[in-house]
Amino acid sequence: MLKTAQSLITRASEKLGLDEETIETVLDADAAHSFDITLANGKSFKAYRVQHNNRRGPYKGGVRFHPEVHLEEVQALAMLMSLKTAAVGLPLGGGKGGVSVDPKQLADAELEELSRKYSAHLAPHIGPDKDIPAPDVNTDGRIIDWMVDEYEKLTDHTKKASFTGKTLANGGSAGRDAATGYGGVVALQELLSRLGEADRELTIAVQGYGNVGSFFCLKSEQSHPHWKLLAVGEVEGVLYDPDGLSARKLTANKADGKRFTDYRSPGAKIISDKELLAADVDVLVLAALGDVITKENMRDIRARYILELANGPIDERAYDYLTHYGVVILPDIIANAGGVIVSYLEWLQNMKGESWSLDKVNAALEEYMVAAVENTYDFSVKAKVPLKEAALMLALKKLIGE
Repeated sequence: MLKTAQSLITRASEKLGLDEETIETVLDADAAHSFDITLANGKSFKAYRVQHNNRRGPYKGGVRFHPEVHLEEVQALAMLMSLKTAAVGLPLGGGKGGVSVDPKQLADAELEELSRKYSAHLAPHIGPDKDIPAPDVNTDGRIIDWMVDEYEKLTDHTKKASFTGKTLANGGSAGRDAATGYGGVVALQELLSRLGEADRELTIAVQGYGNVGSFFCLKSEQSHPHWKLLAVGEVEGVLYDPDGLSARKLTANKADGKRFTDYRSPGAKIISDKELLAADVDVLVLAALGDVITKENMRDIRARYILELANGPIDERAYDYLTHYGVVILPDIIANAGGVIVSYLEWLQNMKGESWSLDKVNAALEEYMVAAVENTYDFSVKAKVPLKEAALMLALKKLIGE
């Protein structure tokens, strides 16, 4: 992921005519924190926080708990966050954090201890005006609440603005859980409007039915009944139904503790993840992890549009191949920016001592997303480059102050 991100940024920088010194400045992180967290029972885990660029404002980015977290991944994600905040016009920089751990293997007390020790170690380097972490893969409002509490014990900050993604009871924002998925729906709708396909019936496959993928499916089902969900998958398996799947029923089953593959409809069947990626649909939504489309499977893709709700889900070689054959890719730094937009809105509410309604939050989210897609599409047409390069070029222009 880091190699792909650096290569695409370098390519976009060269098209802008930036010199090597400026390109290196953009690629280099301001700071990288790498440390060990040892629990009272002796268990030890590698932990990271990379602060990439704060030229536009405080560093901003999530913290993920996953066994495959490593420094290069965190560096890549921090870099992408700097570009994402710039691309959608937020007065923030980019950062990212993580711990190499499988949280499912920890008891609640261990998870709390890990979260608090992560926050305590970074306390001198983060804060409302320095670096504002948030949830990411396998972290949630409860974990962030622990981190906020630990941070406030060690500092004099009490506005809850040190982290975003908190629970509502602890200063979180309405709409935060659904923000990334909802933003993806808004972004896709705006792109289709630009391409004259907004009212056309579309078929969709979604890889990943976690927080982001499930909210994307629910929001699209509610607001765009002419979009038909044919395939959706998560770790347990992949479901396919040529007559369409119900996101409402899928989510209800999950809430009831049923297995994902227990979903029942007359035409539903279980397929492989490989078959999902190769599904004959109009839109492929990538809402799982990075590097899922590579040279190994890029020739299998049949979708005309790809929505990158995950970070870096397509590697460089696959990206070149797909764009060469006319696949329109709505890039991650725009498509999945809903989360960081509402994180910014949460921080803003905390700093002002306010609490906004869901309608107000969603209206602001939509405004940011529509403007970002509009600007990226217009620049893409003008510069005759794909959307991903257009988004990167616009973000780079902002980062270097043009």
